[in-house]
Amino acid sequence: MPVPLIENAPAKINLTLRVLGRRDDGFHEIESLVAFADFGDHLSFSHGGELTLTVRGPNAVAAGAGDDNLVLKAARGLAARRPNVVLGVFDLEKRLPVAAGLGGGSADAAAALRLIAQANGLAADDPDLYAAARATGADVPVCLDPRPRIMRGIGEVLSGPLALPSLPAVLVNPGLALATKSVFAGWKPAPAQTDALDAGVVGKLKDREQLLLLLMGQSNDLEGPAIALRPVVAEALAALRVLAGCDLARMSGSGATCFGLFASAGAAAAAEKFLSVKQPGWWVKATMLGGA
Repeated sequence: MPVPLIENAPAKINLTLRVLGRRDDGFHEIESLVAFADFGDHLSFSHGGELTLTVRGPNAVAAGAGDDNLVLKAARGLAARRPNVVLGVFDLEKRLPVAAGLGGGSADAAAALRLIAQANGLAADDPDLYAAARATGADVPVCLDPRPRIMRGIGEVLSGPLALPSLPAVLVNPGLALATKSVFAGWKPAPAQTDALDAGVVGKLKDREQLLLLLMGQSNDLEGPAIALRPVVAEALAALRVLAGCDLARMSGSGATCFGLFASAGAAAAAEKFLSVKQPGWWVKATMLGGA
């Protein structure tokens, strides 16, 4: 039997998120500076045979292994564009919470596309990979090559990769899921509060303090709508903000996961330990944000 191919599917963190408007097709235009954690799901692939998926791990039940799983959707989307690709058996270890603002399903789908490409000798920049990613979900293209970037449009317009300073962080999910559609439905247009991000400027921020200063001048426009739906998101943000060494706390994506940026990896580890004891029902994970 061939040795399975394995890919990490790191959590996607929206360090900033501006909602610029709602399009006629119902989708929203955004601008977001995205980084990736050093923690996420694991996906293995044995090529050959019928396309199947098994899911295991602490969040397997919530993720499900049915046809709506984005791993299968991405694989079928690529096969529709490249009928000669060989599919096979996927095994997903689901460690990230589901519907949590971490792009977990999108990261899994992107990992599936990378695995199929590797098994079939497709180039990493094959246009069909990106076409399948766009057709699978708005966050899948940025996860296909998980390095820091600015994403625009509905997620399909990407800057080149950005060399950001690494950021020690703690991720906190207060034990609930938030539907992206419901959160966006609560967003209301408001006068622009922050300047547009410039990839050329952001890419030159080699110092952590400079990056923090930029982030503090930005926001997540979906925090308010998410808190209106689930007030516990505000509790998670408040819990992070009072911890020693926390420089900034913000919600990621459409929530409910929040992140705190800490002065050091040691401070993040101490915060993880403290919060895990204080809030045993919450999902808490110290990590390092940057690229995969």
